[in-house]
Amino acid sequence: MMAEVSATQRSDEEIVSLGTRNGIELAILKRTEKSMGKIIAKLDSTDLIDGVRIEPLQIYPDDRGFFTEIARLGRGLASDMVPDNTRKIQISLTLTYPNTIKAIHYHSEQTDLWAPVTGMVQVFLYDLRRHSKTFGLINTIYVGRFRPWEILIPPGIGHGYKALGVEPIQLLYLTDRHYNPADELRLPYNDPNIAYDWETQHK
Repeated sequence: MMAEVSATQRSDEEIVSLGTRNGIELAILKRTEKSMGKIIAKLDSTDLIDGVRIEPLQIYPDDRGFFTEIARLGRGLASDMVPDNTRKIQISLTLTYPNTIKAIHYHSEQTDLWAPVTGMVQVFLYDLRRHSKTFGLINTIYVGRFRPWEILIPPGIGHGYKALGVEPIQLLYLTDRHYNPADELRLPYNDPNIAYDWETQHK
């Protein structure tokens, strides 16, 4: 696996500019080898992209099934998701068939709060913020039925996922903006400069 590049090792030739939007200078730090980046297996991992936050869903099972609370607006990961003149909270649900990849998306305004509620997903995160201390860092996080975590994804973080297993997955997500096509920014899932490794890892 290719080592992550430190700030002192960067040069202009290694950076692909995506422009500045909403005051965020966005760019890609080029890679030449495929990588999954840092695998995040602990909630308090020091390898987590700056600003990304994770919390476990609390599952309360009983003889009838289970209950879990996704979010309380204004608290926890949803502490900044309080409707006002700017923030317009939207709650959405998507179903994705097995082995489908949905990526790479990013926003300059919108924050996402993801809660996979069925199946397992391989979440991809990439720091596109040119002046972030974790610029160019990749995170891979496996979440869903067997690891019920929620993930807060701030603006400027490229994100996407692959549906794992043999059943469709369902992802419930909150956003702090209503859907805005102008802020739905995209890169190819297999962008050669990011070089994310979506392949099943045969170990």
